[in-house]
Amino acid sequence: MRLEQYRAQDLIEHFRKNKIATMPELKEMLGTQADATIFRKLRELSYRTSYSHRGRYYALDDIADYDQWGLWSYRAVWFSLRGSLMATAEALVEESNAGFFVAELESVLNVEAKGALLKLTRQGRLSREKITGRYLYCSQEPSKKRLQVRARCVLEATSLPAGRIPHIDVLPDELKASIVLFFSLLDEKQRRLYAGLESLKIGHGGDRAIAELLGMGAGTVARGRGELLDRNVQVDRVRRTGAGRKPVEKKHQRSSRASKS
Repeated sequence: MRLEQYRAQDLIEHFRKNKIATMPELKEMLGTQADATIFRKLRELSYRTSYSHRGRYYALDDIADYDQWGLWSYRAVWFSLRGSLMATAEALVEESNAGFFVAELESVLNVEAKGALLKLTRQGRLSREKITGRYLYCSQEPSKKRLQVRARCVLEATSLPAGRIPHIDVLPDELKASIVLFFSLLDEKQRRLYAGLESLKIGHGGDRAIAELLGMGAGTVARGRGELLDRNVQVDRVRRTGAGRKPVEKKHQRSSRASKS
């Protein structure tokens, strides 16, 4: 019986010890000079290629600890659940509530992203809109782009001199308590719209953060945010029909009839 010369288990043990590895390191470890042999064994596992360092590094999903963006790094080498830099940039922009400026996306990805964004735009996979002198990268789908641009305009309008409104996690307890108290005084529709407004102020992750604070579903927060951005809000009557001050003409007519009688 022929024994297996190269084992995927050997790769697993190597990654468990070293977290990441380059192709030359993997070939040396298995004792082969063929890239095809390494790739054949990697295909038996769930692995990723780094989107930084020109894709020179490899890692296993079972070892990587991905963050809320679907990113993970080890020794300044970055990996993404989406795979390549292009695919990651496209996904993050598409999933964002308010699009991304180049500097914002680069601060998330920790690599230069302008080239990837320009290429995605030229290929028609993303679009961009100039806001406050900078290009905002958005979804290529018109309705989603419109919502992202409106959300960004809200963020820009509500920014503080020191930067964007703080995330809910860093708000003082007194302010959180005030938000919850005010929220409890509103009716169902007002709660949804108010939650959507606070989510807009936070930006990325706002739906989930506000939902956790107020004890409601993230989908409800997203619905309120969408209604505000679409300006799809029906203003209810404050007074019932016939209530409130009477027109001057009717008051004058009643006064005239009373004087005649």
